[in-house]
Amino acid sequence: MICIIMGSESDLKIAEKGIPILKEFGVEFEVRVASAHRTPDLVEEIVKNSKAKVFIAIAGLAAHLPGVVASLTTKPVIAVPVESKLDGMDALLSCVQMPPGIPTATVGIDRGDNAALLALEILALSDEELAKKLEKYREKLKEKVMNSDKRVRELYKS
Repeated sequence: MICIIMGSESDLKIAEKGIPILKEFGVEFEVRVASAHRTPDLVEEIVKNSKAKVFIAIAGLAAHLPGVVASLTTKPVIAVPVESKLDGMDALLSCVQMPPGIPTATVGIDRGDNAALLALEILALSDEELAKKLEKYREKLKEKVMNSDKRVRELYKS
């Protein structure tokens, strides 16, 4: 089980990059909206009552949500900084500059897809079937690049 928490509904476009991946892998997940600043009690309720083994926290601007989630659990928290002001660098730095003892794993700006994949990799540590699905997924990625290489070489043969 993976819990995706967004700081606001406007972050849904980022979550929607990862949701199809979670569906493809058949992993149970929930999606919630809760603000670290405006609804801290709701954030705490979600984290404390969730059956999730991994949390994905999506937030822009000050991007405190991932850190707040991490402060409430010892389960892995994956931070997804969102591009808003300062090209998302403000959110990125907020996510990666966590104080000692309260880490978050942080993916690139707007990379909801990579957050989903990282969450799956964490779950795959104790799920052999999921690990095999991830290996097949990686093989498809490799095949796509190999096919592109073949097409380009054929197109530009000298």
